[in-house]
Amino acid sequence: MQNLMKLNRRQMFNNAYCSDKYQYTMGKSFYDHGFKDKTAIFNLFYRKAPENNNWAVVSGVEEVLEMVENLGRMPEDFFSRFLPGEEYAGFRKYLSTMKFTGNIHAMREGEIAFPNQPVIIVEGPMIEAQVLETPMLCIMNHQMAVATKASRVCRATNRPVSEFGSRRAHGPWAAVYGAKAAIIAGCANTSNILTGDIFGCGSTGTMAHSYVTSFGCSVAGEYEAFDSYIKTHRGEALILLVDTYDTLKCGILNAIRAYKDNGIDDSYPQMYGIRLDSGDLAYLSTECRHILDAHGLTNCRIFATNSLDEYIISDLERQGACIDSYGVGDAIATSKANPCFGNVYKLVQIDGEAVLKRSEDKAKLINPGFQITYRIMKHDSDTGDVFKADVTCLRGDNLSRLITSGETFTICDEYDRYKSKTFEAGTYSASALQHKVMENGKVCCDRHSLMEKKEYYNRTLSHFSPSERRLINPHYYKVDISDQLYDKKMEIINRLTREINEFHI
Repeated sequence: MQNLMKLNRRQMFNNAYCSDKYQYTMGKSFYDHGFKDKTAIFNLFYRKAPENNNWAVVSGVEEVLEMVENLGRMPEDFFSRFLPGEEYAGFRKYLSTMKFTGNIHAMREGEIAFPNQPVIIVEGPMIEAQVLETPMLCIMNHQMAVATKASRVCRATNRPVSEFGSRRAHGPWAAVYGAKAAIIAGCANTSNILTGDIFGCGSTGTMAHSYVTSFGCSVAGEYEAFDSYIKTHRGEALILLVDTYDTLKCGILNAIRAYKDNGIDDSYPQMYGIRLDSGDLAYLSTECRHILDAHGLTNCRIFATNSLDEYIISDLERQGACIDSYGVGDAIATSKANPCFGNVYKLVQIDGEAVLKRSEDKAKLINPGFQITYRIMKHDSDTGDVFKADVTCLRGDNLSRLITSGETFTICDEYDRYKSKTFEAGTYSASALQHKVMENGKVCCDRHSLMEKKEYYNRTLSHFSPSERRLINPHYYKVDISDQLYDKKMEIINRLTREINEFHI
């Protein structure tokens, strides 16, 4: 019976309830005090991009919508396990049938988002919106960390980058969806077969050192391993791992011999090559290239792995390494240099009244109210269509109306109101970054394939200037808020300050 209960609990795993208990203790207070039907608006956004990035890449929205749809699918006795007692009986019954009935606005997956811009906006009854916080952040923080790191790694080279990080990922779920995020943000493919199956992107792989050593720990065994692999996989892409014993003295030579003995040369219709997984990759790749070319295998690709990241890849490129593609593992799969992404989920409006969190830490001050972000683009005769600025407005405010009607408008720097930029009517185009993806609890947006998300990211990235895309000290991209949003924020802050200063008991 005990084993059966454990099995049932595993079968009942529902990511909508991968949550913190305080979401539900707060919910009980909301329930008791008549807040459950108040309309709340929450923004999911981040304050600072990791590793001095200029921006982050959006991934995870599709999984968020799936999570939201799972709300209200647990029996009443599930809630009794963490909300026991008769005093919770009515609330447990309410939770067992509580589904999300509100609206969600979100950026597209593959979008490039800047700090403080709403990536996801949740609009709905207070309890319904509140309990989404933890599972939503869990999904978005993981995928945006991986996607943003993958973007950095892929921007370090013009050559293909494969995601090979499943064995270092923080669990199977992270491996599967992290690989998905990595592909959106530039990776050519993944080694993860579940990702390939779920998202229809296929998977790729070569061989391990254990495959080579299984044929006997000898130079002859290495040749036999290569020969057997080619015979097994003829007609497919072929990559032979050449550094098990000695890359230059036997590995590359055995690979050449095995390829030639099996009639594999530059006429082979599929891709063929070697993989380097250790040592001085710049030196070894150059030497291997010379040896391969000398034996007439000029189309033989050189694939490099071994704890790579954007900095190592950039350095290899600078040294002129003869590497045709890279495989990157933990640097991407765990966003190794910055594994914790900083998305937060904050209440910005309740029953039509704008609210904010005031903090002594100015970086934690949030923008209040129901918002929308516009991206402004201008055409340049030399470089084509170029993004020039993003501006976040209160929905329907004066600036929002000017932008949507194509009129002349001016935006000011939030932190230096003397810095401004004017866009004349007829010289720009604008697009909203947040789109309605759920209405009255039902998904209402088109579903995009993984490759469509990847293409959207690539297209979006191409409209930023090269200086804004660079990895080190990227050029500042103009990101502002409307005057009315700024005024609303300052009005609330000034009122709170007065109240605080006058407060006493």
